[in-house]
Amino acid sequence: MSGVSYPYRYQYEHVAASTTAQVLGGTGAKGDYIHRLICTVTTAATGNVVVVDGSGTGILTHTICPASPGAGIGVYNVEMNAVSADGAWKVTTGAGVEVMAVGIFSA
Repeated sequence: MSGVSYPYRYQYEHVAASTTAQVLGGTGAKGDYIHRLICTVTTAATGNVVVVDGSGTGILTHTICPASPGAGIGVYNVEMNAVSADGAWKVTTGAGVEVMAVGIFSA
């Protein structure tokens, strides 16, 4: 028997292009952990990605990938390593980008 019982139970969730405030996990909750966002930009001008912690009011609303990111079309790995202080993590994407969110999210 292995001594390892899921020390890292990272999950992943796809966020399609043109999505507004998709909750990560089934319901999401305060204390959820977001490890990394993998942003695949196909149209640089609309490649913006925004992450919000819960309501985003006074906690965290952060533009992860701006419209027209520096290197343009490509894949961007963004380390977050953050725990939600307010509620479910929510991701909004522009029309030219999709995201794979990796972390530990409430079901």
